[in-house]
Amino acid sequence: MIIGVTGSNGKLGRAVVERLGGERHDVVGFDLAGPTGPGFTHVELGDYGQTLDAFLGVTARHDGLDALVHLAAIPVNGLVPDAATFHANVAASFNVLHAAYRARIPRVVFASSITAMGFPFDVAPPRLPVDEEYTSAHNTYGLGKVVEEALVGQLAGWSDTSYTGLRFTNVVGPDEYATFARAADPEYRRDLLGSWVDARDGALAVSLALATQEPGLRIYNVAAPTSGNTAPSPELARRWFPGIEVDPGLGDRDSLVSTRRIRDELGFRAEHDWR
Repeated sequence: MIIGVTGSNGKLGRAVVERLGGERHDVVGFDLAGPTGPGFTHVELGDYGQTLDAFLGVTARHDGLDALVHLAAIPVNGLVPDAATFHANVAASFNVLHAAYRARIPRVVFASSITAMGFPFDVAPPRLPVDEEYTSAHNTYGLGKVVEEALVGQLAGWSDTSYTGLRFTNVVGPDEYATFARAADPEYRRDLLGSWVDARDGALAVSLALATQEPGLRIYNVAAPTSGNTAPSPELARRWFPGIEVDPGLGDRDSLVSTRRIRDELGFRAEHDWR
């Protein structure tokens, strides 16, 4: 396929471009910064005209897309004022998603986030592990992701497009495993429920999502199936959230972010573990 990737120069974007290229797809990157030359185009996604034009075709790059992966965003609260995070991300995502609809791109995969399901979890979730049925935003980045999921839920009724939203947890690059030196600290990654995912496994999830052609919207958590902490997961669950319902089948190394749905429906199996 000819696949467009917004945010192609980001940590996850680079991993996605590498994987899709290795699968012999033609990949067109769209980002504000990055390499120049074949396979990459500078696009201001806050400009709807630029976005639509880029998806319809770019001379010497492509003349239409078979699929789109939308990863571009201000990646976290705190880089700019909170309201600016929301305004920029939601406006860019509307432009991307509506332009994809107008360009009749039949497969769209977009990055949602653990921030749409309670991060930083100062408010206890209803049960653990947290699954896709729980939606709760506690900052403007997460609020934007909730809005984007709702937006796509409506767009999905306008066409036969296949939409897949991937709720990524903290993405860890192959060169960032030294951060797990703190894994014995019971408060390490507490705001992430101890969860994490290798960028290469995040790219695998994108690849699997692109393989589906079923119309409509599906939402999946994307995390490593194992915890980023050394303490037993049931013990951490009780420490962090006393009295909260915990799955009695939760194993000592199991993640507190459920990946059962993406495993069962898309066949996702993470290939990397910090241990």
